[in-house]
Amino acid sequence: MERKLFTALQGDTAETLNDSLSKQGFRRSQNVLYRPSCADCAACLSARINVANFIPTKSQKRVMKRNGHLKRRATAPWATEEQFDLFRRYLDSRHADGGMADMDIFEFAAMIEETPIRSRVVEYHDANEGGGEDLTAVCLTDVLDDGVSMVYSFYDPTLERQSVGTHIILDHIEIAREAGLPYVYLGYWVPGSDKMGYKARFSGLEVYRGGDWQTLRDTEEYAADVDPLAVEPIAEQVAQISLPDVRATTRIK
Repeated sequence: MERKLFTALQGDTAETLNDSLSKQGFRRSQNVLYRPSCADCAACLSARINVANFIPTKSQKRVMKRNGHLKRRATAPWATEEQFDLFRRYLDSRHADGGMADMDIFEFAAMIEETPIRSRVVEYHDANEGGGEDLTAVCLTDVLDDGVSMVYSFYDPTLERQSVGTHIILDHIEIAREAGLPYVYLGYWVPGSDKMGYKARFSGLEVYRGGDWQTLRDTEEYAADVDPLAVEPIAEQVAQISLPDVRATTRIK
């Protein structure tokens, strides 16, 4: 049974709250911030890449070269029919039985557009034989005070062998580097999960565990996190959350 700790993200202090709680393992979904808080395990660990410590592997260098022809284009968070068509093809191929499988175009638009903070839609285009461009991949990206957060990404499922998903992450590392931001937030990593395993292949990966960010070690060391005894009571979890001084922030603005 899944359980989440969440809070509304709204008002003039939304960005400040998002920046603060993202550093404490929270993720954004539209105007809500959430963090897994299950009663039986603590396996979902928020993950981010420390850009300064990232060194691409030979395989990742090949991915960058293989996708070097893709053109990146960052736009305001506005949903298009072309994006939704790509999104549906991606879901039908990769996550047909997932929680988003029944999402319609209006719900998709809400996912993209309902953001109270600084967000961008990063599109990747490929030239076609007709002289135009085809939308190949999309990533909804939040800009934090210490990095970029990849909220959700999807791509043309027929190009899976091209490792477009890996390319999106590698390119976001470059985006963060260009902006002088130290981290790329990837969402949650779960030890032993095949679907989440790709995140552990990026050097410089850090996970939020025990109230602090730590460099990812041998994945077997995190096996204890699936034990019920590893979970702190919900009251203690809430008490340990550090909230920003909103009044001070408001005065500065």
